[in-house]
Amino acid sequence: MAHLEHILRLYDFPCPRELIAQAPASPRENARLLVYNRKTGEMQEGAFRGIGSFLPPRSLLVFNETKVIPAKLTLWRITGGMVSLLILGRSGELLRALADKKLQVGEQLSLPGGHTLTVDGSDGKEWFLLPTFPPERWMDACEEIGEMPLPPYIKETPLTPAEQRREYQSVFARNAGSIAAPTASLHFTERMLGKLQKAGHDVAFVTLHVHLGTFAPLTEEQWKKGTLHREEYAIHPGTVQVVEKAKREGRPIIAVGTTVVRTLESASDQGGTIVKPSGHTNLFIKEGYRFRLVDGMITNFHVPKSSLLMLVSAFMGSKGAPFGGRSKILELYRYAVGKRYRFFSFGDGMLLL
Repeated sequence: MAHLEHILRLYDFPCPRELIAQAPASPRENARLLVYNRKTGEMQEGAFRGIGSFLPPRSLLVFNETKVIPAKLTLWRITGGMVSLLILGRSGELLRALADKKLQVGEQLSLPGGHTLTVDGSDGKEWFLLPTFPPERWMDACEEIGEMPLPPYIKETPLTPAEQRREYQSVFARNAGSIAAPTASLHFTERMLGKLQKAGHDVAFVTLHVHLGTFAPLTEEQWKKGTLHREEYAIHPGTVQVVEKAKREGRPIIAVGTTVVRTLESASDQGGTIVKPSGHTNLFIKEGYRFRLVDGMITNFHVPKSSLLMLVSAFMGSKGAPFGGRSKILELYRYAVGKRYRFFSFGDGMLLL
């Protein structure tokens, strides 16, 4: 563990609490944008709505169209107390969940509307619950009574539950399955997408369902094995064709968010051809990784000591200086702190070219 602690300290930076965004910019495209070109070393600043002026001509922007499930449920216990659950998914007839309090095997938890969840057991981390509604309807139940699972660092949001459902979701979210948003996409509006396409850029979509591992601290085992948590992804045949056409034509492929980076890189072979358009990925991208498909990245400012910060560091150093990315990204982060950029999920954005 001491070795991992040393590694994580290398990816640490001071982020003042007041810079952790508790709500998105309003409107969302008014977020700030920090642009860095790895080839020229040039840094520029602007508003996110003007990102098109910084993109290379005829870029292909690839988005993650996963949809966040309002998977946070508040339930009554027989004792009269309350418990908060985060529903992670289904395992046969049972639901998998995290709880903010210790549960007792056999106890019943009551949902609004008369349904219950009976605690069936635990593996030490997750709880297994038997619902009185058909287990395959768990997403419907969450849609009816759940709240959005905002990240743990968003503790003082002024957003109402209804506003959270709207704002912690991309405007093009379509395929339900995530318990966290692909946050780089949150800055985009339908108007922006139309404007970018009119300017000659193309837009394509993939799906990667974001799971709890996005927020979980790195473990020694993950570092040693070089793998992360498993997440499900899928690339539509139409998107495969668009991506491969852009690559043949030498057009820049810009991944909107780290989830898209992991999807495209997991799906492609060493030559950059998409050979596995669907499946599960546990790809851990860190410094020294050789990128296969992605030429540019739109991303937010990430949490210290996280795998996401390691991924961005790897991208920053992937051209000519495979282990120089960390120092550069931390330099940019320090600049952003000094300029009072807003950090993390609801924060401002970066364009790395």
